[in-house]
Amino acid sequence: QVQLVESGGGLVQAGGSLRLSCVASGTIWSINAMGWYRQTPGNQRELVATVTKRGSTNYVDSVKGRFTISRDLAKNMVYLQMNSLKPEDTAVYYCNAENWIRENYWGQGTQVTVSS
Repeated sequence: QVQLVESGGGLVQAGGSLRLSCVASGTIWSINAMGWYRQTPGNQRELVATVTKRGSTNYVDSVKGRFTISRDLAKNMVYLQMNSLKPEDTAVYYCNAENWIRENYWGQGTQVTVSS
C-alpha cells in the first residue's frame, strides 16, 4: 500500500503561481510513475502531468509551458509548479502514484482556486 498526502493548494489571482507538493509513504519501492490529476464538479478526473521514475514527463496540452512536474526520489516527493494560473485551472488536485503492476493510489486532494 502507498499513502499520499498533498499540500500547497489555495486561492490565487489569475496570473499567479502555486506549488503543490505530495509525499509518499508505505511501499514506495513499488512506485513507478507519480502524477497530478484534477477534477471539477460534475466532471471526470483528468490527467494534468505525470513523471516516471526515470524522469520522463507528460502534460495535458492545456498546461504545457505553464506547469512543471518534478520528483525527488530521495524524499519520496512529487511537486507541481503552476505558473500563469488561469481561472479554468480551478479544481481539486489529486496526487497519484502508480506501481509496476498498474495499481493506482490517490491522495485526499487539495483545492486550487484561481480568481479572475
